[in-house]
Amino acid sequence: MQRKTRTDRRDFIKVCATAAATAATYPETLLASVAEAQFFNRVRLDDEEVNPLTSAQLLTDESYLFFYPYISTPCFLIRLGKSVKKTTRLKTEQGSEYDWQGGVGPQHQIVSFSAICAHKMSHPSAQVSFINYRPEEVQYAGHDNRFHRQSSVIYCCSEGSVYDPADGGRVLGGPAPNPLAAILLEHDVQTDELFAVGVAGQSMFSPYFATFGHRLELEFKSESVDQWVEQSAEVVPLERYCARQVLC
Repeated sequence: MQRKTRTDRRDFIKVCATAAATAATYPETLLASVAEAQFFNRVRLDDEEVNPLTSAQLLTDESYLFFYPYISTPCFLIRLGKSVKKTTRLKTEQGSEYDWQGGVGPQHQIVSFSAICAHKMSHPSAQVSFINYRPEEVQYAGHDNRFHRQSSVIYCCSEGSVYDPADGGRVLGGPAPNPLAAILLEHDVQTDELFAVGVAGQSMFSPYFATFGHRLELEFKSESVDQWVEQSAEVVPLERYCARQVLC
């Protein structure tokens, strides 16, 4: 399957303009600085009635799903049970460092991450999801070769990778070489609406399309599964999108 590239001059200018406007308008709400992030379209998050989603609508510890920055790349949206205002320095396997500046919203509880596992790209589909947010306490094997117990983690049951959404998607255990890519969010304090504007960290988009492209075309009924989301993205509870969630 031949893939379109998104690096032509027009797209580059569009990304730069979006980044500059975003930083000027909402400097306090970005998860990373312009230099450390890849900006895409500024996309409003909508509820299932196609109305603007507000932070007040999100239930604590509920796992929500939307697609960004491409129409077929899934993302988790989570309102954690605690405020996360700290800045976290993260590093990719390639050695690149970036800052994650915590949650957004009135209580800084709302976080978002790519739902594509950083190991073998397990991700939610309409049929099943092996990667899920787990608000309850779970056990996992840490990098110190000891078992740990922790609540409020993102757990991929395919290979046992575990991520901490309150610490920028940092890897707690398992074979994943990188933190989960963070989705950059804006919160409009006047309307309480939420927007996705970009991605920080090591994304898996290119290998994701190369590996799953043909299946994604069937699932999304489109040959352009690498098309950017344009204006809005529907947010749904993960349990309503996936027929089955595999928990371990």
